[in-house]
Amino acid sequence: MTTLTQAHRQWASRPADERFTSLTELQSFAALSRQTSRSKVVSTREIELIPDDGDHKGLLIGDRDGTRAAPTHWSFGQLCSLAATPSPASYFRESGLPTPIIADCLNYNLRFTRGVEDVKLLVSGQGNGVELRAATGPRYGRIWNADVVDALVERFGDGVSGHWRVPGIFGERITVDKGNTTLYASDRDMFVFLADEDRRIEIPNRRNGQPGSLARGFFVWNSEVGNTTLGAGFFLFDYVCCNRYVWGADQYTEVRIRHTSGAPDRWIEEVTPVLREYAEGSAKPVLQAIEDARSKRIEVDLDQFLAKRFGKSLVPALKAVHETEEGRPIETLWDVTVAATAHARSLPNNDKRLELERSAGELLKQAA
Repeated sequence: MTTLTQAHRQWASRPADERFTSLTELQSFAALSRQTSRSKVVSTREIELIPDDGDHKGLLIGDRDGTRAAPTHWSFGQLCSLAATPSPASYFRESGLPTPIIADCLNYNLRFTRGVEDVKLLVSGQGNGVELRAATGPRYGRIWNADVVDALVERFGDGVSGHWRVPGIFGERITVDKGNTTLYASDRDMFVFLADEDRRIEIPNRRNGQPGSLARGFFVWNSEVGNTTLGAGFFLFDYVCCNRYVWGADQYTEVRIRHTSGAPDRWIEEVTPVLREYAEGSAKPVLQAIEDARSKRIEVDLDQFLAKRFGKSLVPALKAVHETEEGRPIETLWDVTVAATAHARSLPNNDKRLELERSAGELLKQAA
């Protein structure tokens, strides 16, 4: 078992206007964002950075159709990367250089430092309130937050009143407010954490011969502007604390989809069926996978089996931790998952812990 920190990081960093108290409220935000956004593909030769003497007191991006849009913090960084400037976006933000000089630098690089390329721009708003939200490659496969949230609402309702909802605190149901919510979105990305703590899964002989129960939870995240992949993480867990750490997490598995041209179809084909199974609330697939793993003995050389999946350097540690915690050698696939998740608890690096947890979770799929 391990501690998942993804929801805590969101909880600790999101301002009030990026916090939502129900999935339906988040749905309205995402729908409005999509309705006021439009994308188009233009040549880098058509893009021009213009000093703004109006209310923005900064830069505007323009193209040949007359559009003028103020870059967001995120899209300005993308423009600097697009212009292949030797200085990062943070330098221009903090340098104190006059806006016309920054515009000249970026315009020069867009025209002469790199070859002619197509760029997909995403702009939002109307009139004087137009923003440039993203400048990505022309084949960027945008999955709209609105589509993701619509699928969640279809499967799980408002996220606060049903079985699947914003998790409670130490297993106790809460009234969701902006201080304890796990539903977040901004102009850059979105993140949702829902859990079913009502219908816990009873697992016989969970640890040291003792039974136990676990709740099911999942994360879903996405970015319309290229900040991150579309992803979903599924796991079992003991409880969530007030700081939104997930304690006693087990069998963490993850699906990630890069925003390539086929990404929207892959979202429908790969992630939504898993969400559908979760929405139905049946614990049978989880229990069956565990029972299958318990019954599937490792018939090949154990050291080779472990080295192939976790690396040769981890073999002694995995064997030792299982001997310590269970009082016997590793014999089955379930024993391997127990050993891997137990060893993960000792790793200080959270990314390495999650990587080891994911590898352990894959073994349950093999058993099934």
